[in-house]
Amino acid sequence: MSAQGTILVLDGTSTNRIMLKVQLTAAWYHVVQGERLQGLAGLLRRSKPDLVLTSQSLPDGTAADVKKLVMANPDLIDVPVVAIAPQNDRAARIKALSEGLDDVLAYPFKDTFLLARVRSLLRARAETQDLQIDSSSHPIGFAEPSAAPILPAAAARVAVLTQEPRTGALWQSVLSKQTQYSLSAHTPSNLQGVLSGPVPDAILFEVSENPSGLNLLADLKSRGFTRHTVLIGILQDGNSELASEALDRGADAICMAGFCPEETFLRLKNQIARKNRRDQMRASLRRGVVDSWVDPLTGLHNRRYAMRAMDQIASQPAQVGRGLAVMLADLDHFKAINDTFGHSAGDYVLAEAATRMAKIVGSAGFIARIGGEEFMIGLSNTTQANALELARNLCGCIRENPFALPDTSEPISVTVSIGLMITHPTGSSQSPQRARLEGLIKSADSALYAAKTGGRDQVQLQQSAA
Repeated sequence: MSAQGTILVLDGTSTNRIMLKVQLTAAWYHVVQGERLQGLAGLLRRSKPDLVLTSQSLPDGTAADVKKLVMANPDLIDVPVVAIAPQNDRAARIKALSEGLDDVLAYPFKDTFLLARVRSLLRARAETQDLQIDSSSHPIGFAEPSAAPILPAAAARVAVLTQEPRTGALWQSVLSKQTQYSLSAHTPSNLQGVLSGPVPDAILFEVSENPSGLNLLADLKSRGFTRHTVLIGILQDGNSELASEALDRGADAICMAGFCPEETFLRLKNQIARKNRRDQMRASLRRGVVDSWVDPLTGLHNRRYAMRAMDQIASQPAQVGRGLAVMLADLDHFKAINDTFGHSAGDYVLAEAATRMAKIVGSAGFIARIGGEEFMIGLSNTTQANALELARNLCGCIRENPFALPDTSEPISVTVSIGLMITHPTGSSQSPQRARLEGLIKSADSALYAAKTGGRDQVQLQQSAA
Protein backbone atom coordinates (compact mmCIF):
# COMPACT_ATOMS: atom_id res chain seq x y z
CA MET A 1 0.00 0.00 0.00
CA SER A 2 1.39 3.38 -0.97
CA ALA A 3 2.03 5.92 1.78
CA GLN A 4 -0.52 8.26 0.26
CA GLY A 5 -3.02 5.61 -0.76
CA THR A 6 -3.85 5.15 -4.45
CA ILE A 7 -7.51 4.96 -5.42
CA LEU A 8 -8.60 4.00 -8.93
CA VAL A 9 -11.88 5.62 -9.99
CA LEU A 10 -13.71 4.02 -12.93
CA ASP A 11 -16.74 5.68 -14.47
CA GLY A 12 -17.88 6.34 -18.01
CA THR A 13 -19.23 9.75 -17.02
CA SER A 14 -16.50 12.33 -16.66
CA THR A 15 -18.43 14.52 -14.19
CA ASN A 16 -18.74 11.57 -11.82
CA ARG A 17 -15.02 10.88 -12.02
CA ILE A 18 -14.18 14.54 -11.44
CA MET A 19 -16.48 14.76 -8.41
CA LEU A 20 -14.90 11.70 -6.81
CA LYS A 21 -11.41 12.94 -7.56
CA VAL A 22 -12.12 16.27 -5.89
CA GLN A 23 -13.50 14.53 -2.79
CA LEU A 24 -10.60 12.08 -2.54
CA THR A 25 -7.70 14.38 -3.37
CA ALA A 26 -8.97 16.82 -0.73
CA ALA A 27 -8.29 13.99 1.74
CA TRP A 28 -4.74 13.53 0.32
CA TYR A 29 -5.39 10.34 -1.61
CA HIS A 30 -3.72 9.79 -4.97
CA VAL A 31 -6.46 9.32 -7.56
CA VAL A 32 -6.08 7.49 -10.88
CA GLN A 33 -8.96 7.59 -13.34
CA GLY A 34 -10.35 5.28 -15.99
CA GLU A 35 -13.59 4.99 -17.89
CA ARG A 36 -13.85 1.50 -19.37
CA LEU A 37 -12.71 -2.12 -19.14
CA GLN A 38 -10.55 -1.84 -22.25
CA GLY A 39 -6.96 -1.30 -21.13
CA LEU A 40 -7.87 -1.78 -17.46
CA ALA A 41 -5.46 -4.69 -16.91
CA GLY A 42 -2.54 -2.51 -17.91
CA LEU A 43 -3.81 0.41 -15.83
CA LEU A 44 -4.03 -1.87 -12.81
CA ARG A 45 -0.43 -3.04 -13.30
CA ARG A 46 0.87 0.51 -13.66
CA SER A 47 -1.09 2.21 -10.88
CA LYS A 48 -1.18 -0.66 -8.32
CA PRO A 49 -4.26 0.80 -6.59
CA ASP A 50 -5.07 0.23 -2.93
CA LEU A 51 -8.79 0.59 -3.62
CA VAL A 52 -11.02 0.59 -6.70
CA LEU A 53 -14.24 2.63 -6.88
CA THR A 54 -16.19 1.70 -9.98
CA SER A 55 -19.54 2.59 -11.44
CA GLN A 56 -21.76 -0.45 -11.47
CA SER A 57 -22.11 -0.02 -15.23
CA LEU A 58 -19.24 0.95 -17.54
CA PRO A 59 -19.43 1.56 -21.31
CA ASP A 60 -18.03 -1.91 -22.02
CA GLY A 61 -18.64 -3.89 -18.85
CA THR A 62 -19.78 -4.00 -15.25
CA ALA A 63 -18.36 -3.69 -11.75
CA ALA A 64 -18.32 -7.49 -11.60
CA ASP A 65 -16.01 -7.54 -14.62
CA VAL A 66 -13.72 -5.06 -12.86
CA LYS A 67 -13.63 -7.31 -9.80
CA LYS A 68 -12.61 -10.27 -11.95
CA LEU A 69 -9.76 -8.32 -13.55
CA VAL A 70 -8.49 -7.17 -10.15
CA MET A 71 -8.64 -10.71 -8.76
CA ALA A 72 -6.75 -12.00 -11.80
CA ASN A 73 -3.69 -10.02 -10.74
CA PRO A 74 -1.98 -11.89 -7.86
CA ASP A 75 -0.46 -8.63 -6.57
CA LEU A 76 -3.90 -7.04 -6.25
CA ILE A 77 -5.99 -9.93 -5.02
CA ASP A 78 -6.72 -8.16 -1.72
CA VAL A 79 -7.58 -4.78 -3.26
CA PRO A 80 -11.18 -3.91 -2.34
CA VAL A 81 -13.49 -3.18 -5.26
CA VAL A 82 -16.51 -1.04 -4.43
CA ALA A 83 -19.45 -0.57 -6.78
CA ILE A 84 -21.21 2.78 -7.03
CA ALA A 85 -24.91 2.33 -7.63
CA PRO A 86 -27.89 4.67 -8.15
CA GLN A 87 -29.62 5.97 -5.03
CA ASN A 88 -32.27 3.71 -3.46
CA ASP A 89 -31.59 0.94 -5.98
CA ARG A 90 -31.92 -2.02 -3.67
CA ALA A 91 -31.75 -4.55 -6.49
CA ALA A 92 -28.45 -3.06 -7.66
CA ARG A 93 -26.96 -3.38 -4.16
CA ILE A 94 -28.05 -6.99 -3.88
CA LYS A 95 -26.69 -7.80 -7.33
CA ALA A 96 -23.31 -6.23 -6.63
CA LEU A 97 -22.92 -8.00 -3.28
CA SER A 98 -24.00 -11.33 -4.78
CA GLU A 99 -21.29 -10.89 -7.44
CA GLY A 100 -18.59 -10.56 -4.78
CA LEU A 101 -18.05 -6.79 -4.72
CA ASP A 102 -16.57 -5.67 -1.42
CA ASP A 103 -19.20 -2.99 -0.89
CA VAL A 104 -21.77 -0.85 -2.66
CA LEU A 105 -22.09 2.92 -2.26
CA ALA A 106 -25.14 4.76 -3.53
CA TYR A 107 -25.07 8.18 -5.21
CA PRO A 108 -25.21 10.81 -3.90
CA PHE A 109 -23.06 10.39 -0.79
CA LYS A 110 -21.56 12.92 1.56
CA ASP A 111 -17.82 13.41 1.79
CA THR A 112 -17.79 12.26 5.40
CA PHE A 113 -19.40 8.92 4.60
CA LEU A 114 -17.31 8.30 1.48
CA LEU A 115 -14.06 9.01 3.30
CA ALA A 116 -15.08 6.96 6.34
CA ARG A 117 -15.78 3.98 4.10
CA VAL A 118 -12.50 4.48 2.25
CA ARG A 119 -10.61 4.57 5.55
CA SER A 120 -12.37 1.43 6.74
CA LEU A 121 -11.61 -0.50 3.55
CA LEU A 122 -7.97 0.61 3.49
CA ARG A 123 -7.56 -0.42 7.15
CA ALA A 124 -8.91 -3.86 6.31
CA ARG A 125 -6.54 -4.21 3.37
CA ALA A 126 -3.60 -3.03 5.47
CA GLU A 127 -4.39 -5.74 8.02
CA THR A 128 -4.39 -8.35 5.27
CA GLN A 129 -1.15 -7.00 3.85
CA ASP A 130 0.47 -7.28 7.27
CA LEU A 131 -0.33 -10.99 7.11
CA GLN A 132 0.86 -11.43 3.54
CA ILE A 133 4.05 -13.29 2.80
CA ASP A 134 6.19 -11.99 -0.03
CA SER A 135 6.56 -14.96 -2.35
CA SER A 136 9.80 -13.53 -3.73
CA SER A 137 11.69 -13.53 -0.42
CA HIS A 138 10.52 -16.10 2.08
CA PRO A 139 12.20 -15.88 5.47
CA ILE A 140 13.21 -19.13 7.13
CA GLY A 141 10.11 -21.08 8.06
CA PHE A 142 7.85 -18.96 5.82
CA ALA A 143 7.38 -20.69 2.51
CA GLU A 144 3.69 -20.50 1.76
CA PRO A 145 2.28 -18.57 -1.21
CA SER A 146 1.33 -14.97 -0.66
CA ALA A 147 -1.93 -14.92 -2.57
CA ALA A 148 -4.66 -17.35 -1.62
CA PRO A 149 -8.24 -17.03 -2.84
CA ILE A 150 -11.02 -15.92 -0.55
CA LEU A 151 -12.59 -19.14 0.64
CA PRO A 152 -16.31 -19.76 1.01
CA ALA A 153 -17.61 -19.10 4.50
CA ALA A 154 -17.91 -22.23 6.56
CA ALA A 155 -20.36 -22.68 9.43
CA ALA A 156 -20.03 -19.57 11.54
CA ARG A 157 -21.32 -18.10 14.80
CA VAL A 158 -23.22 -14.84 14.44
CA ALA A 159 -24.38 -12.76 17.40
CA VAL A 160 -27.28 -10.35 16.85
CA LEU A 161 -27.02 -7.30 19.10
CA THR A 162 -30.04 -4.97 19.27
CA GLN A 163 -31.48 -2.46 21.73
CA GLU A 164 -34.80 -4.29 22.05
CA PRO A 165 -35.08 -8.08 22.49
CA ARG A 166 -38.01 -8.24 20.04
CA THR A 167 -35.89 -6.70 17.27
CA GLY A 168 -33.08 -9.18 17.85
CA ALA A 169 -35.48 -12.11 17.93
CA LEU A 170 -37.02 -10.98 14.63
CA TRP A 171 -33.65 -10.59 12.88
CA GLN A 172 -32.52 -13.95 14.22
CA SER A 173 -35.69 -15.66 13.03
CA VAL A 174 -35.56 -14.17 9.53
CA LEU A 175 -31.84 -14.84 9.01
CA SER A 176 -32.10 -18.41 10.28
CA LYS A 177 -34.28 -19.18 7.25
CA GLN A 178 -31.52 -18.05 4.84
CA THR A 179 -28.37 -19.39 6.44
CA GLN A 180 -26.92 -22.29 8.40
CA TYR A 181 -25.02 -19.93 10.68
CA SER A 182 -25.42 -20.41 14.41
CA LEU A 183 -27.38 -17.31 15.44
CA SER A 184 -27.90 -15.89 18.92
CA ALA A 185 -29.70 -12.70 19.97
CA HIS A 186 -28.47 -10.33 22.68
CA THR A 187 -29.01 -6.83 24.02
CA PRO A 188 -26.31 -4.52 25.41
CA SER A 189 -27.52 -5.29 28.92
CA ASN A 190 -26.74 -9.01 28.51
CA LEU A 191 -23.56 -8.56 26.48
CA GLN A 192 -21.87 -10.99 28.85
CA GLY A 193 -23.60 -13.71 26.87
CA VAL A 194 -21.52 -12.71 23.84
CA LEU A 195 -18.26 -12.28 25.71
CA SER A 196 -18.48 -15.44 27.83
CA GLY A 197 -19.33 -17.92 25.08
CA PRO A 198 -17.42 -19.05 21.99
CA VAL A 199 -15.92 -16.21 19.99
CA PRO A 200 -18.50 -15.06 17.41
CA ASP A 201 -17.32 -14.85 13.81
CA ALA A 202 -19.59 -11.87 13.27
CA ILE A 203 -21.72 -9.49 15.29
CA LEU A 204 -24.71 -7.90 13.61
CA PHE A 205 -25.55 -4.76 15.57
CA GLU A 206 -28.15 -2.02 15.50
CA VAL A 207 -26.66 1.44 14.92
CA SER A 208 -28.42 4.15 16.91
CA GLU A 209 -27.68 7.68 18.03
CA ASN A 210 -27.21 6.44 21.57
CA PRO A 211 -23.52 7.16 22.31
CA SER A 212 -23.25 4.00 24.38
CA GLY A 213 -23.84 1.93 21.23
CA LEU A 214 -20.91 3.53 19.39
CA ASN A 215 -18.73 3.21 22.48
CA LEU A 216 -19.65 -0.47 22.66
CA LEU A 217 -18.62 -0.86 19.02
CA ALA A 218 -15.18 0.62 19.72
CA ASP A 219 -14.90 -1.56 22.81
CA LEU A 220 -15.64 -4.74 20.86
CA LYS A 221 -13.03 -3.83 18.24
CA SER A 222 -10.37 -3.19 20.87
CA ARG A 223 -10.88 -6.38 22.90
CA GLY A 224 -8.55 -9.26 22.16
CA PHE A 225 -11.57 -11.58 22.33
CA THR A 226 -13.54 -9.86 19.56
CA ARG A 227 -10.79 -7.89 17.78
CA HIS A 228 -11.02 -10.06 14.65
CA THR A 229 -14.80 -10.49 14.78
CA VAL A 230 -16.70 -9.05 11.82
CA LEU A 231 -18.89 -6.11 12.90
CA ILE A 232 -21.79 -5.23 10.60
CA GLY A 233 -24.08 -2.34 11.47
CA ILE A 234 -27.74 -1.96 10.55
CA LEU A 235 -28.76 1.69 10.20
CA GLN A 236 -32.50 2.35 10.08
CA ASP A 237 -32.66 5.96 8.88
CA GLY A 238 -29.76 6.32 6.43
CA ASN A 239 -27.97 8.84 8.66
CA SER A 240 -24.63 9.14 6.87
CA GLU A 241 -22.98 11.00 9.76
CA LEU A 242 -23.87 8.19 12.14
CA ALA A 243 -22.74 5.60 9.60
CA SER A 244 -19.41 7.41 9.23
CA GLU A 245 -18.93 7.41 12.99
CA ALA A 246 -19.68 3.68 13.17
CA LEU A 247 -17.16 2.94 10.41
CA ASP A 248 -14.47 4.98 12.13
CA ARG A 249 -15.21 3.19 15.40
CA GLY A 250 -14.49 -0.16 13.78
CA ALA A 251 -17.53 -1.39 11.84
CA ASP A 252 -16.56 -3.55 8.86
CA ALA A 253 -19.70 -2.74 6.89
CA ILE A 254 -22.93 -0.77 7.23
CA CYS A 255 -26.37 -1.56 5.83
CA MET A 256 -27.65 1.96 5.20
CA ALA A 257 -31.28 1.17 4.38
CA GLY A 258 -32.30 -0.75 7.47
CA PHE A 259 -32.60 -4.50 7.96
CA CYS A 260 -32.89 -6.21 4.57
CA PRO A 261 -32.51 -9.98 5.07
CA GLU A 262 -30.99 -10.62 1.65
CA GLU A 263 -28.48 -7.76 1.84
CA THR A 264 -27.59 -8.59 5.44
CA PHE A 265 -26.99 -12.22 4.57
CA LEU A 266 -24.77 -11.32 1.60
CA ARG A 267 -22.72 -8.91 3.70
CA LEU A 268 -22.32 -11.55 6.40
CA LYS A 269 -21.31 -14.15 3.83
CA ASN A 270 -18.72 -11.93 2.13
CA GLN A 271 -17.24 -10.52 5.33
CA ILE A 272 -17.02 -13.89 7.08
CA ALA A 273 -15.31 -15.38 4.01
CA ARG A 274 -12.67 -12.65 4.20
CA LYS A 275 -12.31 -13.19 7.94
CA ASN A 276 -11.80 -16.91 7.33
CA ARG A 277 -9.00 -16.14 4.94
CA ARG A 278 -7.29 -13.75 7.35
CA ASP A 279 -7.66 -16.33 10.14
CA GLN A 280 -5.98 -18.92 7.92
CA MET A 281 -3.18 -16.48 7.15
CA ARG A 282 -2.65 -15.80 10.87
CA ALA A 283 -2.54 -19.52 11.55
CA SER A 284 -0.05 -19.97 8.72
CA LEU A 285 2.16 -17.22 10.13
CA ARG A 286 2.01 -18.76 13.59
CA ARG A 287 3.00 -22.13 12.15
CA GLY A 288 5.80 -20.43 10.24
CA VAL A 289 7.11 -18.78 13.39
CA VAL A 290 7.01 -22.07 15.27
CA ASP A 291 8.65 -23.96 12.41
CA SER A 292 11.41 -21.39 12.14
CA TRP A 293 12.43 -21.97 15.76
CA VAL A 294 11.81 -25.72 16.13
CA ASP A 295 13.77 -28.78 15.03
CA PRO A 296 11.21 -31.01 13.27
CA LEU A 297 12.82 -34.33 14.25
CA THR A 298 13.12 -33.84 18.01
CA GLY A 299 10.61 -31.09 18.68
CA LEU A 300 13.32 -29.15 20.49
CA HIS A 301 14.32 -25.62 19.62
CA ASN A 302 16.81 -25.34 16.77
CA ARG A 303 20.15 -23.57 16.41
CA ARG A 304 18.52 -20.34 15.32
CA TYR A 305 16.51 -20.21 18.53
CA ALA A 306 19.48 -21.29 20.63
CA MET A 307 21.68 -18.44 19.44
CA ARG A 308 18.89 -15.93 20.04
CA ALA A 309 18.22 -17.35 23.50
CA MET A 310 21.91 -17.34 24.43
CA ASP A 311 22.17 -13.73 23.31
CA GLN A 312 19.26 -12.80 25.59
CA ILE A 313 20.61 -14.79 28.53
CA ALA A 314 24.03 -13.23 28.11
CA SER A 315 22.54 -9.73 28.35
CA GLN A 316 20.77 -10.40 31.66
CA PRO A 317 22.40 -9.33 34.94
CA ALA A 318 23.24 -12.14 37.36
CA GLN A 319 23.31 -12.30 41.13
CA VAL A 320 26.62 -12.42 42.98
CA GLY A 321 28.06 -15.93 42.83
CA ARG A 322 25.89 -16.91 39.89
CA GLY A 323 26.51 -16.84 36.18
CA LEU A 324 25.71 -18.06 32.72
CA ALA A 325 26.18 -21.75 31.90
CA VAL A 326 26.57 -23.04 28.36
CA MET A 327 26.58 -26.78 27.70
CA LEU A 328 27.27 -28.62 24.48
CA ALA A 329 26.13 -32.23 24.59
CA ASP A 330 27.08 -34.75 21.90
CA LEU A 331 25.86 -38.35 21.68
CA ASP A 332 28.83 -40.74 21.71
CA HIS A 333 29.57 -43.03 18.72
CA PHE A 334 26.38 -41.90 17.02
CA LYS A 335 27.73 -42.68 13.54
CA ALA A 336 28.06 -46.32 14.58
CA ILE A 337 24.36 -46.40 15.46
CA ASN A 338 23.44 -45.11 12.00
CA ASP A 339 25.86 -47.52 10.28
CA THR A 340 24.74 -50.57 12.27
CA PHE A 341 21.01 -50.06 12.64
CA GLY A 342 20.15 -47.55 9.92
CA HIS A 343 19.25 -43.90 9.88
CA SER A 344 15.68 -44.47 11.06
CA ALA A 345 17.11 -46.03 14.23
CA GLY A 346 19.46 -43.06 14.56
CA ASP A 347 16.50 -40.69 14.26
CA TYR A 348 14.71 -42.64 16.97
CA VAL A 349 17.69 -42.34 19.29
CA LEU A 350 17.95 -38.60 18.67
CA ALA A 351 14.27 -38.07 19.37
CA GLU A 352 14.31 -40.21 22.51
CA ALA A 353 17.49 -38.60 23.80
CA ALA A 354 15.97 -35.17 23.22
CA THR A 355 12.85 -36.14 25.19
CA ARG A 356 14.91 -37.41 28.10
CA MET A 357 17.20 -34.41 28.26
CA ALA A 358 14.37 -31.91 27.89
CA LYS A 359 12.71 -33.50 30.91
CA ILE A 360 15.90 -33.05 32.95
CA VAL A 361 16.42 -29.43 31.91
CA GLY A 362 12.76 -28.56 32.49
CA SER A 363 12.22 -24.88 33.27
CA ALA A 364 15.80 -24.35 34.48
CA GLY A 365 16.90 -23.21 31.02
CA PHE A 366 16.55 -24.19 27.39
CA ILE A 367 17.75 -27.10 25.29
CA ALA A 368 18.12 -27.05 21.53
CA ARG A 369 19.34 -29.41 18.85
CA ILE A 370 21.97 -27.39 17.00
CA GLY A 371 23.04 -29.97 14.43
CA GLY A 372 23.47 -33.71 13.91
CA GLU A 373 23.71 -35.37 17.31
CA GLU A 374 24.74 -32.17 19.11
CA PHE A 375 22.62 -30.25 21.60
CA MET A 376 23.03 -26.92 23.38
CA ILE A 377 21.76 -26.21 26.88
CA GLY A 378 21.71 -22.71 28.33
CA LEU A 379 21.16 -21.76 31.96
CA SER A 380 20.98 -18.23 33.31
CA ASN A 381 21.75 -17.00 36.82
CA THR A 382 22.99 -20.40 37.98
CA THR A 383 25.77 -21.65 40.23
CA GLN A 384 28.60 -23.94 39.22
CA ALA A 385 27.29 -26.65 41.53
CA ASN A 386 23.80 -26.52 40.05
CA ALA A 387 25.09 -26.51 36.48
CA LEU A 388 27.39 -29.48 37.15
CA GLU A 389 24.60 -31.42 38.83
CA LEU A 390 22.27 -30.84 35.88
CA ALA A 391 24.99 -31.83 33.37
CA ARG A 392 25.68 -35.08 35.26
CA ASN A 393 21.96 -35.81 35.39
CA LEU A 394 21.85 -35.38 31.62
CA CYS A 395 24.60 -37.96 31.24
CA GLY A 396 22.74 -40.27 33.59
CA CYS A 397 19.40 -40.04 31.80
CA ILE A 398 21.04 -41.25 28.59
CA ARG A 399 23.35 -43.89 30.08
CA GLU A 400 21.09 -45.53 32.65
CA ASN A 401 18.26 -46.61 30.35
CA PRO A 402 19.27 -48.43 27.14
CA PHE A 403 17.35 -47.46 24.00
CA ALA A 404 14.83 -50.05 22.77
CA LEU A 405 14.93 -49.64 18.98
CA PRO A 406 11.75 -50.60 17.09
CA ASP A 407 13.41 -53.29 14.93
CA THR A 408 15.95 -54.77 17.35
CA SER A 409 15.47 -57.52 19.90
CA GLU A 410 17.88 -56.08 22.44
CA PRO A 411 18.07 -52.45 23.58
CA ILE A 412 21.31 -50.62 22.83
CA SER A 413 23.40 -48.58 25.21
CA VAL A 414 23.98 -44.91 24.40
CA THR A 415 26.04 -42.31 26.23
CA VAL A 416 26.56 -38.58 25.91
CA SER A 417 29.55 -36.30 26.47
CA ILE A 418 29.06 -32.76 27.75
CA GLY A 419 31.27 -29.69 27.69
CA LEU A 420 30.28 -27.06 30.25
CA MET A 421 31.33 -23.42 30.29
CA ILE A 422 30.26 -21.20 33.18
CA THR A 423 31.00 -17.54 33.84
CA HIS A 424 31.14 -15.96 37.27
CA PRO A 425 30.27 -12.26 37.33
CA THR A 426 31.97 -10.32 40.07
CA GLY A 427 28.91 -8.19 40.92
CA SER A 428 25.17 -8.19 40.56
CA SER A 429 25.26 -5.43 37.94
CA GLN A 430 27.66 -7.22 35.61
CA SER A 431 26.73 -9.62 32.83
CA PRO A 432 28.52 -11.22 29.87
CA GLN A 433 28.64 -8.99 26.82
CA ARG A 434 27.10 -10.09 23.55
CA ALA A 435 30.46 -9.85 21.82
CA ARG A 436 31.75 -12.61 24.10
CA LEU A 437 28.96 -15.07 23.31
CA GLU A 438 30.82 -16.75 20.45
CA GLY A 439 33.86 -17.14 22.67
CA LEU A 440 31.77 -18.74 25.42
CA ILE A 441 30.36 -21.29 22.99
CA LYS A 442 33.85 -22.06 21.66
CA SER A 443 35.01 -22.65 25.24
CA ALA A 444 32.12 -25.06 25.79
CA ASP A 445 33.11 -26.79 22.57
CA SER A 446 36.68 -27.15 23.83
CA ALA A 447 35.34 -28.67 27.04
CA LEU A 448 33.24 -31.08 24.96
CA TYR A 449 36.35 -32.11 23.02
CA ALA A 450 38.09 -32.76 26.33
CA ALA A 451 35.17 -34.94 27.45
CA LYS A 452 35.40 -36.93 24.22
CA THR A 453 39.16 -37.44 24.38
CA GLY A 454 38.95 -38.18 28.10
CA GLY A 455 36.85 -41.29 27.57
CA ARG A 456 33.33 -39.99 26.76
CA ASP A 457 30.21 -40.37 28.93
CA GLN A 458 31.33 -37.53 31.18
CA VAL A 459 31.19 -33.80 31.89
CA GLN A 460 34.19 -31.53 31.43
CA LEU A 461 34.09 -28.03 32.91
CA GLN A 462 35.65 -24.77 31.88
CA GLN A 463 35.00 -21.58 33.79
CA SER A 464 35.72 -17.93 33.41
CA ALA A 465 35.37 -14.78 35.46
CA ALA A 466 33.29 -12.12 33.75
